[in-house]
Amino acid sequence: MTIALDIFRALADATRLRIVALLRTMELSVGELAQVLGQSQPRVSRHVKILCDAGLAERRKEGSWVFVALGSGATVGPIATALDAWGEIEPDHWRVADAARLAAVRADRAASAASWFEANAGQWDAIRSLHIAESEVEAAMSAVLGDAPIGQLIDIGTGTGRMLELFAGRAGQALGIDRSSEMLRLARAKLSERGLSNAELRQADLYALPLGDDAADLAIVHHVLHFAQQPGAAIAEAARVLKPGGRLLIADFAAHDREDLRAKDAHTRLGFADDQIETWFAAAGLAPARIETLEGGELTVKLWLARKVGQRVAEVKAA
Repeated sequence: MTIALDIFRALADATRLRIVALLRTMELSVGELAQVLGQSQPRVSRHVKILCDAGLAERRKEGSWVFVALGSGATVGPIATALDAWGEIEPDHWRVADAARLAAVRADRAASAASWFEANAGQWDAIRSLHIAESEVEAAMSAVLGDAPIGQLIDIGTGTGRMLELFAGRAGQALGIDRSSEMLRLARAKLSERGLSNAELRQADLYALPLGDDAADLAIVHHVLHFAQQPGAAIAEAARVLKPGGRLLIADFAAHDREDLRAKDAHTRLGFADDQIETWFAAAGLAPARIETLEGGELTVKLWLARKVGQRVAEVKAA
């Protein structure tokens, strides 16, 4: 009864009802909510706190920004069903106006992302020119994973969210994590454009993933491991959140001698050898399942797939 009272008290305000409706569409920063609602940030923050205290919303800090998302499905689901039913009885005049302002927020995100990419395109193109086309890497990753539904996906070091773009559609739930608040803003713009409502983004470290033990069915680490100071620890943390039989897919460079990439592009590791990766897999309780080698260009891209011990491995390891 106490939970129900807290929920109904939290919803007994038109602004907070509007916030819940907006968060059902997409995760938004407090500043973006203020922009859509036409209210000051301090006032919106007070409303958000009430919703969070009732379990209807969650706040996450990313750099100087605070993002707000819906609370757990168990709490919000019944409320959403009721709001939809009542909306059929009496149309909500705020919904049309808020949707128009929300479109402006989406446009602002897209413009910010486009500006960043334009400023950094040269650096990205320089790295990509050293290896096989990224489209071929993505096709190989898709082939390795197969067409079966994924369940819970976590993309570790999501960057601009490309892996979520590719694979979130096959997942029941998808989570992208990154340390960079700037990257997460870019990813958020991209995912909102694609309408991937099951994809969530969080600022977190690859050594401390925001999931409990045995929570994910698939973890992806795409061109991230060569930046890690402790790749073995990153693999162990990915293994921790996987369910028994869950899969870890790493896409990264084979061992190489391009020492200049350390200085120019902050690469901590100059690629990896198969036995090195497999040693880390074994230490993390992962069984190697498949290895793919994608040659073409100065750097060779490798795909390493493993399963968490606890289920029979069906894949055949390929050279």
